[in-house]
Order: sequence, then structure tokens, then C-alpha cells
Amino acid sequence: VQLQASGGGLVQAGGSLRLSCAVSGLTFSSYVMGWFRQAPGKEREFVSHISRSGGALYYSDSVKGRFTISRDNTKNTVYLQMNNLKPEDTAVYYCAAGESSYGVNYQSASSASTYDYWGQGTLVTVSS
Repeated sequence: VQLQASGGGLVQAGGSLRLSCAVSGLTFSSYVMGWFRQAPGKEREFVSHISRSGGALYYSDSVKGRFTISRDNTKNTVYLQMNNLKPEDTAVYYCAAGESSYGVNYQSASSASTYDYWGQGTLVTVSS
């Protein structure tokens, strides 16, 4: 199983980036997907979650209204569109896949234990 995150980079505050995570080695449409991030010196934190069909979306309060998660089950890829970026969004962003046989609520979606596979991360740096 491989999760390959890409799209990170350096952007000025107020700018936008679109992260992608290409997944292989599993039945993508059977997995819920999540994005987490870890800033220097801080713990990993939940960013966003999307259900298998894309019908259920969750966001952390810190990114709600600025970030949008989506997925394309024909391309085995999950995306994170990040708009109005702030310096505090600077972090390594990780995508993750979880095989969930039941509906996932926010508490489960935001827990790292829900996810079975993780990507290597892509660095996002937002300058002020």
C-alpha cells in the first residue's frame, strides 16, 4: 500500500495550495480518507476527513471555511484545497486511509487510530 502526498510548497499568507494524495495497493473506494498535519514542535493534529463516497466531510475548526477536501474514486486520489492560508497553517501534511465498515462520526474521523495507512507527508510553508 502506498499513499503519495504532493502539492506542498512555499506560499505567502492569503495564498492557496492544492494537496493531492495518490493511493495504490488497496481498494480506494472502500477506505475513508483523512488529512492530518504536524507543525514543528507540535503534536500531529486532525485537519479533514472524507467518507468513502464523499458524502460526509469533517473539518477541524481551525481550517473550516478555508479548506476543502474531495476525492476522485476513479483516480484513487484525495485532495485538499487550501485557501486563505495563514502562517499557522505551516506544517507537514499527511494523508491517511482507513478501512471503516460503518459510519464515521467527527470523533472517529479526527482520531489517528481510525486510519490504517499513512503517507510520507508534504511540507507546506506559509510566509507572513
